Amino acid sequence: MRNKGFVIALTVIVSLLCIYYLSFTLVSRGVQNDAKLYATDANGNVNFAKRQAYEDSVWREPVYNLMGLTYTYQQVKETELNLGLDLQGGMHVTLEVSPVDIIKGLSGNSKDANFLAAIDDAKKESRTSNRSFTNLFYDAYKKRVPNGKLSDIFANSANKDRISYGSSDNDVLKILNEEVEQAVDRSFNILRTRIDRFGTSQPNIQRLAGTGRIQVEIPGADNPERVRKLLQSAAKLEFWRVAEFQDFAPSLNAINSVLVAEKKVEAQTTEATDQETKPEEQKEDGNDLAAQLESDQTDTTNLENLAAQQSELFTLIKAPGGLIYDLNDTTRINQLFRKSEVKALLPANMKFLWSVKPIQKLNDGTELMELYAVARERGGKAALEGDVVTDARQDFDERGRPDVNMQMNASGSKRWRKITGENIGRRIAIVLDDYVYTAPVVNGEIPGGNSSISGNFTIEEAKDLANILKAGTLPAPTTIVEEAIIGPTLGKEAQLQGITSIVAGLVMVVVFMIAYYSKGGLVANLALIFNIFFILGILAQLNAALTLAGIAGIVLTIGMAIDANVLIFERIKEEMAGGLNIQEAVKKGYNKAFSSIFDSNVTTLLMGALLYTLGQGPVKGFAVTLMIGIVCSFFSAVFISRLFIDRMSKRAKEAKISLETPLSKRLFKNLHFDFLSKRKLAYTLSTIFITIGMVILVMQGGLNLGVDFTGGRTYVVQFPDKVVASDLKTELGRDFEDAGTEVKTFGADNVLKVTTSYLIDDDSDEANAQVQKALIDGVQKFTGLSFVDNSKPVTAKNFTIESSSKVGATIADDIKTSSTEAFIGGLIVIFLYIFIRFRKMSFSLGAIIALFHDSLAVISAFAIARLLGFAYEVDQVFIAAMLTIIGYSINDTVVVFDRIREMLGLATSKSDTKTVFNNAINSTMGRTLMTSLTTLLVVLILFIFGGEVLRGFSFALLVGIMVGTYSSIFIATPIVADLSKKMKKEVKA
Repeated sequence: MRNKGFVIALTVIVSLLCIYYLSFTLVSRGVQNDAKLYATDANGNVNFAKRQAYEDSVWREPVYNLMGLTYTYQQVKETELNLGLDLQGGMHVTLEVSPVDIIKGLSGNSKDANFLAAIDDAKKESRTSNRSFTNLFYDAYKKRVPNGKLSDIFANSANKDRISYGSSDNDVLKILNEEVEQAVDRSFNILRTRIDRFGTSQPNIQRLAGTGRIQVEIPGADNPERVRKLLQSAAKLEFWRVAEFQDFAPSLNAINSVLVAEKKVEAQTTEATDQETKPEEQKEDGNDLAAQLESDQTDTTNLENLAAQQSELFTLIKAPGGLIYDLNDTTRINQLFRKSEVKALLPANMKFLWSVKPIQKLNDGTELMELYAVARERGGKAALEGDVVTDARQDFDERGRPDVNMQMNASGSKRWRKITGENIGRRIAIVLDDYVYTAPVVNGEIPGGNSSISGNFTIEEAKDLANILKAGTLPAPTTIVEEAIIGPTLGKEAQLQGITSIVAGLVMVVVFMIAYYSKGGLVANLALIFNIFFILGILAQLNAALTLAGIAGIVLTIGMAIDANVLIFERIKEEMAGGLNIQEAVKKGYNKAFSSIFDSNVTTLLMGALLYTLGQGPVKGFAVTLMIGIVCSFFSAVFISRLFIDRMSKRAKEAKISLETPLSKRLFKNLHFDFLSKRKLAYTLSTIFITIGMVILVMQGGLNLGVDFTGGRTYVVQFPDKVVASDLKTELGRDFEDAGTEVKTFGADNVLKVTTSYLIDDDSDEANAQVQKALIDGVQKFTGLSFVDNSKPVTAKNFTIESSSKVGATIADDIKTSSTEAFIGGLIVIFLYIFIRFRKMSFSLGAIIALFHDSLAVISAFAIARLLGFAYEVDQVFIAAMLTIIGYSINDTVVVFDRIREMLGLATSKSDTKTVFNNAINSTMGRTLMTSLTTLLVVLILFIFGGEVLRGFSFALLVGIMVGTYSSIFIATPIVADLSKKMKKEVKA
C-alpha cells in the first residue's frame, strides 16, 4: 500500500480532532443536566424559565478546563455537536418584512386613490403569485392609470436626491426594488445580532430565497415570550454623547472601595467552605471580580496602572471614552452594575453600554469588549433619536476608503448641528438596541442634514452600518407569520429507544461480520467504528446539527461502509481461489473493488450535494450527514481497513489469512442462476404490486399526510404531573381515527401541545366540538384524569385545555417545492454520471427506472399497510427515509453495473448479453445479499424496538432496502439488457 505513513498520520490527526470536539458535547450535556436539576421542583416538573436563567448565568463562565485551557459555556456551546429541533425541541419562527409599508413610506404615505387601490390589488394578487410585490404593484397601478407615471407618486422630499418628476418608471421601479431588498437585509442584520446574543442556544437565521421572509430557528428555546420580545421589539436607534474618562473615574473609584470591602467579607465567609469553591481558586482562574481590587488601587490616577495587571479578572484599560474588558467578564460586570449600592454611586446622568461585538482579539485568543459611558440628556434620553434619519448609504471618502453618508430631516439637521458643534473632539455613539455599533469622533460642526461617518470600515461593515442607520427610516415592520414552539419530535424515552435499537443493531452486525468473515469481519468492524466516530466528530467540528434526517444518513452510510468491505473481501477471496498468494490477492482485490466502491460513493455524494444545494429543512440535514458519511466510509473502508489487512497478511503463517468461516465457506459459491429469464415475471409482479398499492391509495384519498404537510387544530393541555408525549400520541391516534397527530411539550413537561389533522377540512363548529371531544376522551382513557374547564385550577385528579386554535401547515410551500426540485435534480445528476461512467444510455435509463420503481413500491407498501391497520404518517421523517432509500438503491445498482462493465470488457465475441449479465449478477450475489442483510439487521431492530415515533421511518427503510436490493437484480439490470438488445437491433437495421 502506497502512502501508508500519510494514511496513519491522517487517521491519528482526525481521531484526535474528533475526540477534542466531541469532548465539548459531553461538557455541555453536563451543564444542561445541572441546569435541569436546578429547575426541577419536588414533583419532577421542570421550570424552563428557571433552567434558562441558570444557563444564562454561566454563559460567560469557564466550565471546561482542558490541559490548562479554559472554555466558557458559550465557547463550549459553539463547539459542541448540536441536536436539531426535531431531536431536542426549540422554537421555529418565520418573520415577514412587509413591502406594502415600505412602498407607502417611500410615497410619503400618499393618499392618492389609484395608488392605494393598486396596493390593495397587488396584495390580493401576491397570495397566488410568485412575482415580486413591486412588480405586481406596478402592473396594478398601470391598469388603473395607463398613462400615469410612478414619479408622480414618489417624487417627494424624502426621495429628492433620487427621484424627480422626470424619472422614468423603470428608474423608480429599480429604487423601489432596492429599498425593499435593503429593508429585508436591514431586518435580517438586526435580528441576527439579537439572536446571536440569545444565550444558551445555537440559533440559525436565514433568508428564504425569493421572498421577504426570514426564518429563525432556536434549538432548545422553551420561553416563547422571550423569543417573541427578542424578535419583534422595535429597533431603537439613538445617538449618545460619550462621556470622557475623567467624568466617571471618581465613580469607579468609589465602586472599587465598595468591592474591596465586599471582598474581605467574602474571604471571611468562605474560609470554612470546600476548597474548590474558595475565591482564591477563582482568582487563579480569573473569575473573581474583587480579587483584582485587593491591591487597594483607590486613587483615580492609578487606574491606568491597573491595565498592566493582566492576571486579574477585570482589566480596566483606559480608552478614549470607554473601558476595555475581557469578553468573558461581561456577564459579571452586568451583574455588578445592577447592584443597588453600585447604582447609587453612579452619576444620575450616566449609563453604560457595550460595543455590539469584540473590538480586538489578542494573540492568546482573548476577545476584548469596550464599555462606553454615555451621558443622559434631560429626561434620561439620548441626544438624538434615530427617527430623524431619512437615508444612509455606503460610500467612499476622498482617499477611497469606505464610509457612510447619512441624511436627516429638517428637525434632525438642526439638532445634529447643535450636538456636533458642542462636542468637537469628542465622540458620538451610534446605538441600536442599547448596543454601540460605532462611536466616531466629531471633527467639526456639521451643518445641514448630510454627515459622513468614517472609520476603519470594510465595505461590508460600512454597508451594515448604513442599514443600521436606516432602521428607523421607513415603516417596515417585521411580523411573525408562522410560529412553532417545538417539543422534541422524539421524547426522551423515544430517543433512548432509537439509540438503543441502533446500537443493538450494530452489535448484531459486528457479530454477524465476524461469524461470516472471521478475522476479516474484525477489520470491517474496526473500520465501521472509525466511520461512525469520524461522522460525529466532523459534525461537531463543522458546528452542524444532528437531526432525525441526519440519523437516516448515518444508517445509510453504515450500510455503505459495510458494503465497501464486503466488496473488497469478496474480491480477495476470488483472487485467492484463482491461486494467488494472500499479499497479491489483497493488492488485486483492493484494486478491482476500488472502481465499484468509487462509483457507488460518488453517485450518492453527488445526490447529497444537490440535495444540500436545493433542499431545505430535513432534506438539508440529511444531505450534510450523508456527504460527511460518504467521505468517512470511503476513507475507513478503503484505507484504514487496508492498513489492518496488510499487517495481517504479512504476519499470516504460510501466506494465508482466513476470510471465511464454516458458516460462509459454501454460501453463494458457483451460482449459475438465470436471472434474466425471470425478468418478465419480475416486471409483472412489480407492476401488480405497485398497481394494487396505487389503487388502494386512491381509494384512501391519498397518502396519510402528517401534520407537517396538512396543518390542523392545536390544543395546549395542562396536567398535574409530567406526561410522556410519545405515549399519549399513540393513544390519541386511535381517537383521531389515525389522522396525523403530534404531541409535544409546551413550556414545561406537564404541559403538552396536541396538534391533529383530524377533520381538518371541516371548519364547522360541530367539527371543532367533535375534535375536542375526541381529545378529551383520549386523554381521560390514557391518564385516568377528569377534564375540567380552564377557569378551574388543575388538581391531582384532573387536567384542562388551556387554549385551542386552528393552525396552518408548518412546512412552507417553498420547502415542498425545493424538496421536489432536489429529488428531480438528483435523478438527473445520477442519470448523467452513470451515462458518463458507463458510456451507454441503457445503464442510465435502467438506474433511473429502478429508482422510480423503488419509490412507487415504498408508497404502495404504505398504502397496503394502512389498509391492514398499520397507518404510518407521511411527514418530514418520511422524506428522510425516502432519500435514504434512493441513496441505498443506487449504490446497490452501480455495484452490479460495474461488474457488468468489467465482464463485457472481458467477454469474447461469442458471449451473448444474457450470459454476461447473468454471470455479473451471480458473481455479485454474495456481496449484494450480505450488504442488504447487515443493513436490514439495523433497521429491523429499529422497527421492532425503536418506539412508535420511529415506526413509520423504520418501516419505510425496511421496505426500501428490500425493494432496492430486488430492483438492482430484477429491474435495473434486466432493463439494461433489454435496451442493449433493442439498440443492437436498431444498429443492425
